Amino acid sequence: MSVSINTARIAQHFAKAGQSYVEHAVVQKQISKQLFDYLKQYFPQALPSVLEIGCGSGNLTQLCNSYFQVDQLFLNDLYEDVDQHFCNPKNINWLIGNIEQLTLPTQLDAVISSAALQWMSDLPTLFKRIHSALKPNAYLGFSTFGLDNLTEIKQLTGQGLSYSSLDELKQQLEQNGFEVLLIESDFQYLYFEHPKAVLQHLKATGVTATSQNYRWAKQSLQQFYIDYEQFKDDHGYRLTYHPIYVIARRTT
Repeated sequence: MSVSINTARIAQHFAKAGQSYVEHAVVQKQISKQLFDYLKQYFPQALPSVLEIGCGSGNLTQLCNSYFQVDQLFLNDLYEDVDQHFCNPKNINWLIGNIEQLTLPTQLDAVISSAALQWMSDLPTLFKRIHSALKPNAYLGFSTFGLDNLTEIKQLTGQGLSYSSLDELKQQLEQNGFEVLLIESDFQYLYFEHPKAVLQHLKATGVTATSQNYRWAKQSLQQFYIDYEQFKDDHGYRLTYHPIYVIARRTT
């Protein structure tokens, strides 16, 4: 069962996980680094005006600031306390709130986002709005997650987001005036000593925002631990991440 997106709940969870996220979101940090490497390959170095959607603890922001020449940086996230992760706000304009409901800046040279767009309730409409916000031939670069993301949790609890396939994402982008320059996915795995540690990891990274109606009872928790044995190997209890990377350009 996929869940509807409750942005207030997501904001609450990520605000709560703010400090622990920095420590525990190891995969998200790796994904930001990989996305940054692709951005360097495809984006021009001079990007006067950039919007980042879902900046979080600033993994991608810091990488981009170290390389790209950005005069005006618009940073979006759901909760105001996110600014605690940014100590040098000289060129930052904050856009706090649900990006699907906010007015986007215009004449942007690039829109970037790492590990955030999977939370959108209507991604094609957001692509359409991003297209309008970008200058002609400007760029969109993002990472999101694919169909097998956190597959262990979905199989055992039925909880999780609805993810798009590579083909679906490509089609959505092309239908909204983008040329897809790169789209690919890979798999990253984390291993834990016990299924309880898997749940603690998810909570520390804010991901439990998806489980809006799920309540653990002692019995269901024990059953979860037993059922998770099927995902154990020599490395420990596995948790799968399925990142997707996209570089696209506005063509019309």
